[in-house]
Amino acid sequence: MFNRIILIGRLTRDPELRYTAANGKAVASFTLAVNRRFSQQQEADFIPIVVWDKQAEACANYLGKGSLVAVEGRLQVRSYEDREGKRRTIAEVVAESVKFLDRREKSSYNDPPIFDDTMISDDDVPF
Repeated sequence: MFNRIILIGRLTRDPELRYTAANGKAVASFTLAVNRRFSQQQEADFIPIVVWDKQAEACANYLGKGSLVAVEGRLQVRSYEDREGKRRTIAEVVAESVKFLDRREKSSYNDPPIFDDTMISDDDVPF
């Protein structure tokens, strides 16, 4: 059996970070808009993503609406009871890895310097 999903898309909103009541574990959730590749018209699927632990905190700190990410994980289908007592079923991707594919926008003090080739003169190059 094999349950592996790889998605590349953009966040539709900022990640929502919360902590579990039982043990204080970090969990973040967001929705990923993924374009359909073989469609004649521009269409997208909106896929709920769940991220746990340190990676959840990193997503909440560094990602925002419109951020481009690659998510690798597994599909999970679960049922729950809503506030009115109705039984609901949801399919979501539980992320094992989230790669940030574009520049960070939410936090900037830890950003690495941007390489600009105009900063180096020909005299600085040893060859």
